[in-house]
Amino acid sequence: MKRRAFVLLLVGGVVLAAPAPAPKPAAEPAQEIDLHETARQLFDAFAPAEIKAQYDFPSRQQWDEFAARFQRALDSEDLAALAAYEPEARSALAALQLFPDYADQAEWLEERLDYIEAAKEAVRLPPPVVRPPQPGARPAPPPYYELWLGRLKSRPAPARSAGLFPVVSRVFAAEGVPPQLAWIAEVESTFNPAARSPVGAKGLFQLMPATAKELGLSTFLPDDRTDPEKSARAAARYLRQMHDQFGDWPLALAAYNAGPGRVRRLLAGRKATTFAEISPALSAETRMYVPKVLAAVRVRTGLAPDQLPAPSARRS
Repeated sequence: MKRRAFVLLLVGGVVLAAPAPAPKPAAEPAQEIDLHETARQLFDAFAPAEIKAQYDFPSRQQWDEFAARFQRALDSEDLAALAAYEPEARSALAALQLFPDYADQAEWLEERLDYIEAAKEAVRLPPPVVRPPQPGARPAPPPYYELWLGRLKSRPAPARSAGLFPVVSRVFAAEGVPPQLAWIAEVESTFNPAARSPVGAKGLFQLMPATAKELGLSTFLPDDRTDPEKSARAAARYLRQMHDQFGDWPLALAAYNAGPGRVRRLLAGRKATTFAEISPALSAETRMYVPKVLAAVRVRTGLAPDQLPAPSARRS
């Protein structure tokens, strides 16, 4: 049987894997050899014999190409491009699950695979009809909200939420943010305080290092993003800031995921006022993320998107 390259990606401590073409010899920069050799040693030491019989260790070029494809799929504005990434993502997840030390990264990738599966459903649906908001009318849910309700309605809450949701929801309430929004942790990390992404986000609420520091968290020995209470306070404050800027929760969630600058530019450039109006120009990940968070809140708490209250006064 022909062996396939086993592509391992170690970015910020994360290993991913996927089938790729046979490696080609290539010169590698001296400063990258140690990292590449570490990954090779992990493969040699821990990959089962049957895996070694089917896969070859990749070149650095293949390694980097896989990382770039993965990020492009998440950042693309094309849901079909994200959906097409499914075979590689599934192979990557299967490989991650071979190594118990990478369970946190496997959970992160499994959560993103949920976006890919939803994107496959979304591209088979008619394009969402977006209408300008009407004064006095009930706000419409964001595009693909019903799709996510269907996906989540029979899905049990993550096991860790039983112990962690009471903690983080109390913090949200103390910060004046609807405690129901603490279910954002299900979407971000499946309530895994150790979850981390290839681009550096970490913790229950997947805060990036720069954002965490701006919110007063330490990101180095110890990393406060892994502390449920501290990270919840930072996430609640950040969500409150985003709501203060944009005026509603769908736009606040889009800014939480994609950054406030991008949301602000799109609203101005399109003369828009709602998430639905700018959704087609956001990344595929953000387009799936916002309705997924709001659907998770509805499924777990019964609260519809237009029933989420604005932030209230903080408790002393």
